[in-house]
Amino acid sequence: MSTDKNDPGVRITRIGLLSNLSMAIAKFIGGWAFNSKAMIADAWHSIADLASDILTLATVSWSLKSPTDRFPLGFGKVESLGALGVSGMLIVGGFYMGFESAVTLYGHWNPEAAHHVLEHVGHGHGHSHSHSHADLGIPSLHAAWLAAGTILIKEWLYQATMKVARERKSSVLASNAIHHRIDSLTGIVTLFAIVGANVIENAAWLDPVGGLLISAMVLHAGLGNTKSAFLELIDQSLDDEVKASIRKHAHRAIANVSEGHRAELRDITGTKSGPNYLVDLEMAVPGAWTVDDVKDLEDAVRTQVGGKVRGVKRIRVRFVSRDAEVNKRFDEFIPGSARASVSEESEQEEEEHDHDHKHKH
Repeated sequence: MSTDKNDPGVRITRIGLLSNLSMAIAKFIGGWAFNSKAMIADAWHSIADLASDILTLATVSWSLKSPTDRFPLGFGKVESLGALGVSGMLIVGGFYMGFESAVTLYGHWNPEAAHHVLEHVGHGHGHSHSHSHADLGIPSLHAAWLAAGTILIKEWLYQATMKVARERKSSVLASNAIHHRIDSLTGIVTLFAIVGANVIENAAWLDPVGGLLISAMVLHAGLGNTKSAFLELIDQSLDDEVKASIRKHAHRAIANVSEGHRAELRDITGTKSGPNYLVDLEMAVPGAWTVDDVKDLEDAVRTQVGGKVRGVKRIRVRFVSRDAEVNKRFDEFIPGSARASVSEESEQEEEEHDHDHKHKH
């Protein structure tokens, strides 16, 4: 993805960033002015999404840089680290908004105890005995218009971002689009909480309940993103859908190569590094094939798979003989027993060397 302002991916992400900033400010002001805990909770969610947009812009160009001698596998993990940062913000924000909404909900049954809790965590407010809508915890119905507006904006951002993601085959933009869809869903929860608290008698508790539901959704998203980023960082294997796509296009490449019917794709492994897939293939070919023969096959597979499978950044092919036995899984890893054997041999050689050295003197 380019950092060019005219690039569609960069442009839609910047639009999303500015929209999230505007909506977060509007929700904080609206939540305070219209006395809506659910809207304030939703504003924290918008702040987290704003950070997500910033990190997307900051890390995506870096993560797609070409490999170097110092970083031979590229910079895809930078995006995974950024995802951990966004997920941490989501989790912290989710716990905070959940706590505040829970205390407010508790306050409908025990106002003095809830007030005491808020004072101890630094959020104490003067206690009032008036009976206006705000003092009873009922959000103003005007907050519903703001909630409805954010739903429409977020749904448009989801559709526009997903359109560019499909055109560009960008998993990063697709993930960002899903964040917009989550926002539109939380906006619906906020809208129902505000309207319900005003329409249903003695239902002021619906607004903090809406805040709790939103906090649960934010925590779920945060924990899910944390898990995905962590699995990427510890090099989880490619998912079955990606492997199936790689297999399909690799077979097409093999079929278009002279004598390709004599080659066999035996194994597909690899890892996801941010937006990039680093793929390892094992192919069995006749033992009589020359280096030029396998080079032609490798180039054909790399061109076909790299051009057709979204996100593939590197393809490494290991060739084995069809005439030999099938290799065991992970046979390229050096077993611990072999390392121990080498270590013992080294110790024996050192002892013999010391012994010979003493005899010479």
